[in-house]
Amino acid sequence: MTIRITTLDVRQGLGDLLNKVVLRHDEFVIERKGKSLAALIPIEKLQSCQRIAKRHALEFLEQQKNGDISEDGAMETAVAAQHEGRTANDAGQK
Repeated sequence: MTIRITTLDVRQGLGDLLNKVVLRHDEFVIERKGKSLAALIPIEKLQSCQRIAKRHALEFLEQQKNGDISEDGAMETAVAAQHEGRTANDAGQK
């Protein structure tokens, strides 16, 4: 579950927030004046997202190098990467 917090909440309780991220795997979206600015997430989730993005980027570049990808194909690859990232995130939260 993602919890929305303000920048003031972060300034007043960063240590507590970090403990919640590390120990309970809570996720926080930090907002200022109702606008999302950043997120506090477990490092494992960040690393997983980076691995997925890298793998899909390499696949895309390989397809592009071979001239095998159209604009529609690129969009399909991007959507698949996004879906896989969400699926990996959901599996990691369970």
